[in-house]
Amino acid sequence: MAVRDRDRKIVVVRKKTTTHGGRSHGGSWKVAYADFVTALMAFFLVMWIVTMDANVKELIEGYFSNPIGFKKAYGAGTNVLAVGNSPVEAELRRIRIASREVQRQRFEEIRADILERLEELYAAIDLEAQVEIVITDDGLRIEMIEADDGVVFFDLGSEQPRPVAVEIFGVIARALERIDNDIMIEGHTDAAQYGTRRYTNWELSVARANAARRAMEENGLAPHRILEVRGYADRKLRVPDDPYHAANRRVSILIPFKDPNPALLRAVIERRLTVETD
Repeated sequence: MAVRDRDRKIVVVRKKTTTHGGRSHGGSWKVAYADFVTALMAFFLVMWIVTMDANVKELIEGYFSNPIGFKKAYGAGTNVLAVGNSPVEAELRRIRIASREVQRQRFEEIRADILERLEELYAAIDLEAQVEIVITDDGLRIEMIEADDGVVFFDLGSEQPRPVAVEIFGVIARALERIDNDIMIEGHTDAAQYGTRRYTNWELSVARANAARRAMEENGLAPHRILEVRGYADRKLRVPDDPYHAANRRVSILIPFKDPNPALLRAVIERRLTVETD
C-alpha cells in the first residue's frame, strides 16, 4: 500500500551550540598569549645582551646578522659564536678579537709597570696629574701633560726636554720593550704663539715629539719601532675651552693594537678548512 505524501512525517534535527559569554571557543587567545611571551623573552634577551662585554656583543651581533655563515663556519662545534660572510671571515674576526684581548691585557701590565716605576722615581712629585696612561679602542695612549706652571717636561718655547722628562721617556721605552707594536709620537702646544714666522708652534710641536723619540731610542727602544713622529701645534687642544691652558702642552705616545696579517692569516685558515673538509 503506497504511503501518501500527507502521511509522511517530517523530522527536524536541531543542533545545540553551547557558548560562554556569547563567544564560542577558539584559539585566538592562545596566539595573543604566545605573542606576549615571545615579546617578554625578547625583552629579557635584550637586557641580558646590554650587560655583556663589548666583544661578546660583537659576536652575537655578527651571528644574528649572518646565521648562515655562522652555521657553515662552526657547524662542527668549533665555536658557538661567530661572525662574517664565510667560514674564513668568521675565523678571521674571531682571531682578531682574541688577539686584541691579549694585547689589552699586556697594555694593562705595561701601564701598571710604568706607574709603579714613576712612583718609585718621583715620590716627591705629583706625577699622576702629568703622566696619563689610558687604554682606548685604538690602543695604549701615554700622555706627558705639563703642570699648571708649564715647566715640568719642557721649558716655555723650548724643544729640549728637561731631565725629568728624559728619565720618564726612559721608563716608557724600557716598559715598551716587552711588546713589538708600532709606536707613534705626537707633539702638542697651546695657542700661545712662540718664535717667529719661520719657527712656529708647528715646528715646536714636531721638535718636541722628535726629542721624545731620541730620548726613547737612547734608552733602548729600537728605531724601527717608531712608525710616525707628528706635530699638531694647537690644533688638538686637550682643554678647548681654555686654549692657553698648560695642559694643552703635551707629548703623546700612541701604541696602536696590532692586528694579524690578514692575507697570511687568511691563507692559513683556508688551508686548514680545506684539510678539515677533505
